[in-house]
Amino acid sequence: MNLKQTLAELVAINSVSSISNEPIINYLDQRCASLGFVTRRFSYVDENGLDKINLVAVVGTEFSDVTNVELALVGHSDTVPFDPHWEEALSLTERDGRLFARGSCDTKGFIAAVISALERVDLNSLSRPLALVFTSDEEIGLRGAKFLADLNQLRPRYSIVGEPTSLQPIRAGKGYSLAEVVVRGREAHSAYPSLGASAVFRAARLINRLEQIAEQLKADQHPDFDPSYTTINVGLVRGGSAKNVIPGECRFTVEWRPIPSQPSDHVFHLLKVAIAEQQKSETDFDAEVKLERLDSGFETARDSSLVSLLERLTEKRAGTVAFGTEAGQMTRLGSEAVVIGPGDIREAHRTGEFVPVDELERCSEIILQAVSELCG
Repeated sequence: MNLKQTLAELVAINSVSSISNEPIINYLDQRCASLGFVTRRFSYVDENGLDKINLVAVVGTEFSDVTNVELALVGHSDTVPFDPHWEEALSLTERDGRLFARGSCDTKGFIAAVISALERVDLNSLSRPLALVFTSDEEIGLRGAKFLADLNQLRPRYSIVGEPTSLQPIRAGKGYSLAEVVVRGREAHSAYPSLGASAVFRAARLINRLEQIAEQLKADQHPDFDPSYTTINVGLVRGGSAKNVIPGECRFTVEWRPIPSQPSDHVFHLLKVAIAEQQKSETDFDAEVKLERLDSGFETARDSSLVSLLERLTEKRAGTVAFGTEAGQMTRLGSEAVVIGPGDIREAHRTGEFVPVDELERCSEIILQAVSELCG
């Protein structure tokens, strides 16, 4: 089966994160087995009672309590939702050298390139073990990769993680952390403000402190990134019940993207200090922070053999990204990791998502050469 046919079959399987990914895992399991891989499923049930499956396939070794491999090729099986009026969302369509469909860019294109490359490899001749890792729920919090990292049963020396990077090797990425802050006040009639305490005003004071923290974080620079520091964003603010009621509660979300040299909970601790200081000057100030995500970034050394190899194969200098990837979880497993894949991240997650044919084909060649050189 050629590369485009494989991608067409992959995108035809609806694998949005809100449903079970079992159908696409069944497909990938069959394709891996046909290549000669031994497969194992690592499953969990999500908060909606849906089965979510991570598939790990190995060749050149057997599964054990801790399975060591030379190289892991990692791609997530889920996609973001798509507009039901987008007719070609699940039907690969080629126009002007581009292949359109949901997931064609993020990241079924990479998975198709991997399968196509390995169809041309004599896996029995490899001298070092190889693994394929297909994860669940990447789009809603890297949940599948975190599940595998917590199990700690796979130990790759090197990992190539698929994401649309226009085939530029990415050797470092920021983390992603998210929290909800709940600030409480005291409701009262707005004509008599002394009877109440505005949770919105209190939240505003705390948000102002966060803005000051954001400025302070600029002092801790990582010059390889743009922006070169940990960023903070207050993305949602919700408070009050009516225009003439002093609000008794205000909630806001705060996200931060830590540089890899900084702990992922650094901003959380700074926020807790800000709340404690506010309580000293305002004794009945009431706020709590509910952590939702603490995803670390990753950084692979410039002189890593994997970085050097992919720079040579792509003829592109390795870079960094400000968004989170599963490379962080692979480094937790002890791996040196690089993110790479066909397509542009700016084309992902939108109606009309596409992957360029030439990049898709070139990615397959890069994977083929990487496997040949790293696994012999």
